[in-house]
Formats: sequence, structure tokens, C-alpha cells
Amino acid sequence: MGGAIFPMQSKHCHSSSVIETEGGRLLACWYRGSGERTANDVIIEGAVYREEGDRSEWSAPFVMADTLGLPDCNPVLFGDRAGRIWMFWVVPIANRWENSVLKFRRASRLHEETGRPIWDWQDSIHLVPGPEFAVSIRAGFDELDPSEPLWAEYAKPYSRLLQEAASDPYKRQTGWMTRNHPIILRSGTIVLPLYSDGFNLSMVAYSQDEGETWHAGKPIVGLGPIQPTILQENSGRLVAFHRDSGGPPARVLVSHSMDDGKTWSVARDTDIPNPGSSLEVIRIMDGRWVMIFNRSEAVRDNLYLAVSSDEGQSWHSYRQLEPAPGRDGLQFSYPSIIQSKSGTIHATWSVSGNGGETIFHRIIPLSTLTGGE
Repeated sequence: MGGAIFPMQSKHCHSSSVIETEGGRLLACWYRGSGERTANDVIIEGAVYREEGDRSEWSAPFVMADTLGLPDCNPVLFGDRAGRIWMFWVVPIANRWENSVLKFRRASRLHEETGRPIWDWQDSIHLVPGPEFAVSIRAGFDELDPSEPLWAEYAKPYSRLLQEAASDPYKRQTGWMTRNHPIILRSGTIVLPLYSDGFNLSMVAYSQDEGETWHAGKPIVGLGPIQPTILQENSGRLVAFHRDSGGPPARVLVSHSMDDGKTWSVARDTDIPNPGSSLEVIRIMDGRWVMIFNRSEAVRDNLYLAVSSDEGQSWHSYRQLEPAPGRDGLQFSYPSIIQSKSGTIHATWSVSGNGGETIFHRIIPLSTLTGGE
């Protein structure tokens, strides 16, 4: 079950995020405009999903954020323990991802009739990774020991260029971007996954006071680990799965943290294919982990679910979501996935092709997550 949140249109519609609000409604958001970071008309839009008897439908899209004269991108929704709704997103300054400013809005209540957030606070999050940021990057590349046989003083190896950039306080304090849902750890710490196109790696921001202040963890070093999606094992260890933005093999990368996200192991390849596209993993109520991803090394013309019963050590019960019948020739990417309080899985993702784009919503019964291939 499911359908497009709005009809296919000519403008770029991408990077959705979905949550369930306290009233049991779904709230989704995405960015829309003439392009991405280079188009200053890009705004964040949202819609509310209503279920009334036998009828269920998405509201007409409405504006969630619009920074005048600048693009607004990569929105992520989050509900905290106090019932507040957060939206994190980035504003690329000078139309460059590496100059992005990390922002958030917060709503303590929803409009009674429409279900829209009533924003009562907005601010920017300024992270200040210190000199240890560069030390961590150097140590990570020393451990990975990537093969970079050819270089000259005017064309230094990739790892050396990143180490030099990490010594620049401005570069390491800017450009941190959102993509996947934050999580609340058993300790109460909120962990916000972040990545940088400037450094081509990831980091988390963490808050130990319900989001009042945020601190930067150490970088997650690897050969292109970006857009992390994070879960906590029963042992307390954190696991981050990453989009592969590096060289071959094209695989989901994984890293771990033993201290609530402050420090991380280097990111290494798994055997899960990744075509340089976002993925997300969630823990459902029965303890299983569910991944939604493009099951390919090169293209985004498919979308799958996979299930893990051993906290991400192995995956099974693969289920193809896209292309659905009659949807060949389209691209499917940047999924967002949740489990509602009723137990049902909901997912949204970008659909593009044939001159149009939209955000698609799919309702996935738990029965879909059993069985074999």
C-alpha cells in the first residue's frame, strides 16, 4: 500500500524524512526547487498523513522552512522524549555543501486540525571540533593505509590533503550535514548523524541535555563513509552504516563506537552493495534490524528491504520494493523508514524519471519482513 505524496512535477524533489507524531499522524518533509545547493529557490516542504476510517491521504504540501535567497536542503525529522518535534536541515552558503550551516526548528505542539508543527524555537548548531580532529584523521588513515602510489608536491595523496584540511579550524567547523534520523541512546544522549562533503567522511553531534547544547564527536574515518545511519546494540555499542562515497568495491561501510559516539573505529566495507546512495537502518519492536537500500553497486533503479536478527552481523529476508509494476525506467533513492506505534513500517523515498519527480510513501506490513529471498 502507498502512493505518491504529490503528483510528479518538474522541480527537483529529494531527501525526504518521515516520523510519527504524538497524535498518531505521519509527518514527512523533503526539499524542493530548481536544483540542489546551486538553486537559491530550494525550500523545505512537508505534508501530514491522515487516516480517517477507510480514507487515508496526504495533505497538500506546505512550507516547513525557507531561508530567503539561499537553498534549504537535507531535512531530518525527530521526536524527542518530551514529545517535541525537531527538524534539522542545512543551508549551503555560497551554494557549496562544504559551507553548509546546520540549523534546526523545534515545535512543542501541533496545529489541532491540520497536524502541522507550530514552530516555537529556531537556531543554528555550531560544532567546534578541536585539534584532536586532525589527530584522529591522521590515525585513521595510518590504520587504513590506503594505496596511493602516485603523487607530487602539487598533487598530494588524498589522505594527506584531508589531514591538512583537518588542521584548518574553519574547515572542520563548517559543512556538517544531516541525512538520517537521530537516535536516543539508553543513557538519554541524543545522537545526530552528520557527514561532510568537504572531508568525505562522517561525525556525530551529541547532546546530553535534551538538545539544549550539542558537542562534536571524533571523525569517522574511512574511504568515503558518509550519511551514517546509527543503531545501538544490546551491548551498548553503537553501529554506523554508511553510504559509500569512495572507490571500489561499492559497498555499505560500517564503523563502531564504544562511548556513545564520541570516538569511532575506522569505517570498513561490508558485503552489502551500495551505488553511492543513502540508506537507513532501524530497530523494530521485536529487536530485529531493518535496512532499506539500493541493492546495487552502480545504479538506483531498485529499492530493497533486508532484515537482520543478529544486530547487523548478517542479513536475510530481502524484499524488493521498487520498481513496482509499471515503474521501470525510474530512479529510487534516499529512503527514510520508521515503525509506527501500531507496529506498521512506513517508508518514504525519492522517485525521479520521465521528466518528473516526487516523494513516494509505502506502508509495509510486518508480514513482509519474514521468509527467504
